[in-house]
Amino acid sequence: MGGPTDDPSDRRFAFGQNWASYATLVDEARLVDAEHGLIRLLGPDGVRARAFLDIGCGSGLHAAAAARLGAARILAIDLDPQAVETSRTLLARHAVETAADVRRQSVFTLQPDADGQFDIVYSWGVLHHTGAMHEAIRCAAAMTRPGGMFAFALYRRTPLCGVWRREKRWYAAASPRAQAAARRIYVAFMRLRFALTGRDFKAYVADYHSARGMDFGHDVHDWMGGYPYESILAPEVDALMRPLGFARVYATGTPLTTGIFGSGCDEYLYRRLD
Repeated sequence: MGGPTDDPSDRRFAFGQNWASYATLVDEARLVDAEHGLIRLLGPDGVRARAFLDIGCGSGLHAAAAARLGAARILAIDLDPQAVETSRTLLARHAVETAADVRRQSVFTLQPDADGQFDIVYSWGVLHHTGAMHEAIRCAAAMTRPGGMFAFALYRRTPLCGVWRREKRWYAAASPRAQAAARRIYVAFMRLRFALTGRDFKAYVADYHSARGMDFGHDVHDWMGGYPYESILAPEVDALMRPLGFARVYATGTPLTTGIFGSGCDEYLYRRLD
């Protein structure tokens, strides 16, 4: 999660810094939640004895979850050096018996001949931050062996994606003080929305970790600063994947929203045909 662009001159968000902070919160409960997320997506034995590629590993949480579920081999990559070190530390703590290789590497430099192909290619909320989302999808898909699964999540397009793209570009270059002020405003409007719709905001935040083991505060920071930023709709994903030799197994098919509070990720699972 949180794979930055290859262009060092780009005003990209400090994904690795955010994930290093989040990793201090990772405990047994969050690891179990991450495991449940993989099981929900891939089935109870979907990871066991499989080769698992995590593109944009972020904190290393989901690579560690795959290890705990019995993955035979793990390659975890991220372009951000701080994310790489964070992932190495977390895997060393929670996945000592699994062959895990954590590298600083771009999705665009992955090569099936050099790096091998994988039973499961996993890239959750990452490829839309590369600056070239469609090409990143193609590069990731190429790492999936015939019969293997490609699991990924991408921001769905909303009418306000252009506004959010400009906000993210500003936020990524803003001072920590300005970023904190922007988060307070965003969360205040979220609280108001919950109040007006009769929902319990405190309960939402308290239970947030159960969504794949993540954390509300770090996810708000990631959402507001996640630049580069692209988005896509499910039919476009399908039109891209089918010519690459993939059949859709699962997609969330989330209904269109205005995007006032941003865009959630649609989840996708594709199988590479033999």
